[in-house]
Amino acid sequence: MVKESNIGSDELDRAKEIYKRVVDEIKKVIVDMDDVIEMLFIGLITRSHILLEGVPGIAKTTLAKTMAKTLNLDFVRIQFTPDLLPADIIGSYVYSQEKDEFYLRKGPIFANLILADEINRGNPKTQSALLEAMQERQVTIEGNTLSLPDPFMVIATQNPIEMEGTYPLPAAQIDRFMAKVIVEYPDKESTIEILERYTTGYIGEVEVALSYNDIIELQNLVLKIHASQDMIDYVSNIIEVSRRLPQIKLGVSPRGGIALLLASKAKALIEGRDYVIPDDIKKTALHVLNHRIYLTPDAVFEGITPLDMVKKILDSVEVPT
Repeated sequence: MVKESNIGSDELDRAKEIYKRVVDEIKKVIVDMDDVIEMLFIGLITRSHILLEGVPGIAKTTLAKTMAKTLNLDFVRIQFTPDLLPADIIGSYVYSQEKDEFYLRKGPIFANLILADEINRGNPKTQSALLEAMQERQVTIEGNTLSLPDPFMVIATQNPIEMEGTYPLPAAQIDRFMAKVIVEYPDKESTIEILERYTTGYIGEVEVALSYNDIIELQNLVLKIHASQDMIDYVSNIIEVSRRLPQIKLGVSPRGGIALLLASKAKALIEGRDYVIPDDIKKTALHVLNHRIYLTPDAVFEGITPLDMVKKILDSVEVPT
């Protein structure tokens, strides 16, 4: 495999060390979530957004808060509820009687790291208020367009759709997330560690692990990671197969392919490589593609899940050597 990037070995070593430092700090608080932490970091350095799905009580919110402390970013948590309005997120113009004029009252969206907690408890109109922010990194309030801070990242959590009081995210909204990560219950050993930590007060104090300049540097380095023509063809073939399988009603879009290749480049960078290998693509595809595949009614009735289909696609596409 020919390497054609212009990244020095010292930059690669530094990127790998920064990632390790971030993980070590987060794990002072969070137990048994290595894959989830990795995808959140990949989302950060690819200027993307991540959706976390799992039942309540498995530390999704705690993870987002801990990550914000580790990254030293301006952090805001927005609790989504059925009565939350778009203006509650992006802001609005408010009349001041004292000054006899309208002034802009910015909403909580104007932060570096947004935790959209239980996003599927918000109504569809409020969910859609995030679309422009996530895609364009700007918001429009009464005809005025305002830029959002840089870096800007949304981490959304949602409870499984079958739970009461939730609204399924529309396809246009869910496609704005680079990845949907399923947060599982911890195993028995990890559960014991969690119980011991949180009932004795023994929770580590998180320290800042990287600077603003580090984040920007890593975001720029990701774009320099080399993906050979074989790797690009591999991603293209995966996308193509996702559109042909009879169990799939709607396959992966070009945006999904871009997300997969970017995530693979970020995976290579945090492992200290300046080029993408097939394993980078296969490992990130499980999270990047599972929310972009829509099954036929018959497939759903048979109990097939989008993640099952992603695994089937990866098994059926020839891996470049």
